[in-house]
Amino acid sequence: MSGVGALRGTIGRRAERAGLWFNPQPWVLLAGTASYLVLMLRQIPCLAGAPVYQAMCYTDIRPLFYWRGLAEGKIPFLDADVEYPVLTGVLMDVARRLTLLLGGQTGPGLPEAVVGQTEALFFGVNALLLFGLFLVVLWAHVRLARPWDAMMIAVSPAVMAAGLINWDFLVLALTALGVLAWSRKHPGWAGVWWGLGVAAKLYPLLLLVPLAVLCFRSGRLKAFWLAVGGTLGSWVAVNLPIYLLSPSGWLYFWTFNVDRGADWGSLWYALSLMGYEIPDASASQTWWLVVGTAAICLLLLLAPRRPRLAQGFLLMMVLFLVVNKVYSPQYVLWLLAFVVLARPRWRDWTVWGLGEAVYFVAIWRQMDGGLESGSGGHGLYVAAVLIRIGVQLWIAGLVVRDILWPSFDPVRNPLGRGGPVRLDDPDGGVLDGAAAAPWMRVVPWLR
Repeated sequence: MSGVGALRGTIGRRAERAGLWFNPQPWVLLAGTASYLVLMLRQIPCLAGAPVYQAMCYTDIRPLFYWRGLAEGKIPFLDADVEYPVLTGVLMDVARRLTLLLGGQTGPGLPEAVVGQTEALFFGVNALLLFGLFLVVLWAHVRLARPWDAMMIAVSPAVMAAGLINWDFLVLALTALGVLAWSRKHPGWAGVWWGLGVAAKLYPLLLLVPLAVLCFRSGRLKAFWLAVGGTLGSWVAVNLPIYLLSPSGWLYFWTFNVDRGADWGSLWYALSLMGYEIPDASASQTWWLVVGTAAICLLLLLAPRRPRLAQGFLLMMVLFLVVNKVYSPQYVLWLLAFVVLARPRWRDWTVWGLGEAVYFVAIWRQMDGGLESGSGGHGLYVAAVLIRIGVQLWIAGLVVRDILWPSFDPVRNPLGRGGPVRLDDPDGGVLDGAAAAPWMRVVPWLR
C-alpha cells in the first residue's frame, strides 16, 4: 500500500454518496430531460389546432406524414420520394411501423378521424425516438474531456425551440458518437459513426476537411485514412441497398438539393429581398464554399500551433451555414455542439444563442406575414438574417483568435487570458500531444 493510500484510508459512505453531486452525467441528463419537456409543452398549441407560425411550434413531422405518403402506408424511397438522405427516411419508416404496432392505421380510404389519430400517434412516437437520440448526444459529450460543458447543450434554448422541427437529433447523435470515438483514439469507429451521420444529413462530411489538414500537419495520416474508410464503408452499407431497390427514389434527395434555389434564411435570399438578385445561388454557394474552405485549411496548416480539431469543425460549419442556399430554423442544432466544443464560455454561448433566437422568432413571424410593413417590405426579416449571420461570424472570429493566440483558448488555457497554455487537444484523440510532421519544417518559411 502506498503512503497516500495508507493516509487516505477507505472511502466512507457519505463520501460515496456525495460523489453523485459532483458527477455531471445525471445532472446533464436531468437538465436535458427538462429542456425536452419544455420542447414538448411548446407543441401543445399546435396539437390543439393553433396557427403553427404564430405559435412558433411548427414541425415537419406532422405534415410530412401526409405529404410523403406515410398516411397511405407508403415506404420512403420505395413508394414515395423523400427529400432526405437514406437514414432519415429509414427513421421515418421505423416511426411509421411503430405507430402501426401501437394501434395506428394507415392506408388509402381511411376515415379522416382515424388518420388524424394515427398522425398524432406518429408524432408522439417520433418525439420519443428523438428524445432518446438527444440523450445519446448528451451522453457522448459528457464522456469528453470537459463533461460539464455538456450542460450548455442540455439547457440550450435551441433545443427547446427547434428540437422537433425535423429529425435532426439523429445526425447529432451519430456525429457526437463519432467525436467521442475519435477522442478515444478509435478513428475507424469514428468514421463509421460519421458515415452513418452523412447517411442521415450531409454535414458530417465537412468534418473530414479539418481532420485531413490536422492529421497531415501532425503526421497522423493513417488515423485519417482509417476514419475515411469507416465513413465510406458505413455510408455505402446503408445507401447501396436503397439505391439497388429504387435508384430514382435514392436520387431524389440529390436532385432536389441541386435544383433548389435561394430559400428561407440564406444570405442569398436576404440579398434578393434587398433588391440584389443572385442569378445562380448554387454557383455562388459553391464558389464561396471553395474559397472559404481553402482559407480555413491554410489557417489550420500555417497557425503557429496546431489548432484543436473542434476549432476546425466549428469553422467549417459556420462557413457552410453562412453560404448555404437555405437556413432552416433547426440548423441551429447543427452548430450548437461545435460552439460548445470550440468555445466553451457561457458568455459567448449566450450571445450566440440570442442572435439565433432573434432569427428564430423572425422566420416564423415572416412566414406568418407579421413582419411585413404595410408596403410589403422585408426589412426586419432581412435584419434578423444578418444578425444571425453576424453572431455566427463573431463566434468564428473568436475561434480564429484562439487559434492564432492559444492563450485566449478556454480549453487550452482554463485559467484565462494571460495564463500558461497547459493543454493541447484533450478531445483530439491521436492528435493530442502529437509532434509536428517532418514536412512541417517548411511552414515557418511559408508563414
